[in-house]
Amino acid sequence: MARTVTPLDPRPPEHRVQPAPPDEGRIQAAKKQLFKKPKGRVPPPLPPRAVPVVPKASETRQHLDGSWEKRIAKGTLVPDFSLDLHGANLEAAYSRLMHGLGQARAMGARVVLVVTGKPRPVDAMDRSERRGAIRAKISDWLAASEFSSDIVAIRGAHRRHGGAGAIYVVLRRRR
Repeated sequence: MARTVTPLDPRPPEHRVQPAPPDEGRIQAAKKQLFKKPKGRVPPPLPPRAVPVVPKASETRQHLDGSWEKRIAKGTLVPDFSLDLHGANLEAAYSRLMHGLGQARAMGARVVLVVTGKPRPVDAMDRSERRGAIRAKISDWLAASEFSSDIVAIRGAHRRHGGAGAIYVVLRRRR
């Protein structure tokens, strides 16, 4: 098979031009430029920003008893309020989520169904947009929102309510 292949460069390998080895002087000058100390006064580092603390799964699970888990698993849990973020861009989805949670809390809803859309199992080759971005961001949005103190638990939705493309947000009961 090797005899049937024609090389791209017809000259024998020993006559081909080899790239020149890198010049040590240029390498040292580049290193000095890269690690050069700044002139003048260096400002002090900025203080660390407050990062919202995302509750661990074990912390959120203790607030729901076994009957909740059974109702979710069997699909008998009925959401009081539904939000559909599927198909929206990130800005619109965030705005809809915050507005919808405010409405749900004002109505006294306990369980909110949030439809985010399923992520593709592989990257989309035919589209330039990333799928599943809302699903990836929603837990951060909820943890940093004004409603974080009202959220008791976040669970994956039953297949009847959207399965992998939706979540239940269980809100604290109003007293």
